[in-house]
Amino acid sequence: MKTMVLGVGNPILQDDGVGLHVIDSLRGLLNHSLVTLETATTGGLNLLDLIRGYEKVILIDAVKQDQSPPGEVKRFLLSDFQTVHSCNPHDVSLSEALQMAKQLGEQHLPSTIILIGITVKNTYEFGEQLSSEVASAVPIAVSLVLEELKNT
Repeated sequence: MKTMVLGVGNPILQDDGVGLHVIDSLRGLLNHSLVTLETATTGGLNLLDLIRGYEKVILIDAVKQDQSPPGEVKRFLLSDFQTVHSCNPHDVSLSEALQMAKQLGEQHLPSTIILIGITVKNTYEFGEQLSSEVASAVPIAVSLVLEELKNT
């Protein structure tokens, strides 16, 4: 199954860049012709161009959940979210972009999108370092991605 593992985030907004750090950790561990590792610093409509043509996408990103402590790693299906808002006021969320693409007849979209979410707290302060709680979650997220890839 042609699969993309996509880390999303902003590398200069501390914990928001966690998806990029997970991809960096995976680079030395994966060498499979059907698996593509990619990073993106944008969301919504721009992600459609990256994921088009893949059957499965494993998306790694920072998530904010008030009831969860920073560094908690969770697996979701994108369909588990009723509303996913884009952080950019000039863009739409990935869920909205996918819905629009399907309505326009796009047929080369992934049938499965899994989100590996790492709970974060600090995404508004400048810095390239992850907080200690979120940094300790990177190996957990890497393991979860590798386990997910075994099932493809």
